[in-house]
Amino acid sequence: QVRLVESGGGSAQAGGSLRLSCAASGYNYWSYRAAWFRQAPGKEREGVAAIDSGGGNTYYADSVKSRFTISRDNGKGTLYLQMSSLKPEDTAMYYCAAARPRPGWSWTNPAEYNYYGQGTQVTVTS
Repeated sequence: QVRLVESGGGSAQAGGSLRLSCAASGYNYWSYRAAWFRQAPGKEREGVAAIDSGGGNTYYADSVKSRFTISRDNGKGTLYLQMSSLKPEDTAMYYCAAARPRPGWSWTNPAEYNYYGQGTQVTVTS
């Protein structure tokens, strides 16, 4: 059984930092591409950042570029999202996701991912 469990969410003031973690179990996590998505109330789920299976290539939404860093530790089966210079508009539920490798991966498309975690709430106050 595949399982993704996020942690590290919470409240922060604008300009602050948070680090999200996503623990994976139940499959060969090292072979999957991974990503963080977020969804604010009344808005569609959007891709925040993604990373390939080896961790050598990373991708970011323009809105978080230079502020967020995605990384992974395949030995520990864990995905991370370091968030800095947080803004109130970063407030959302954050989800980690995993995708089986296939040609033509579109990292921002939620349908590309086979598994999602239950989410962790991030709230940024001004």
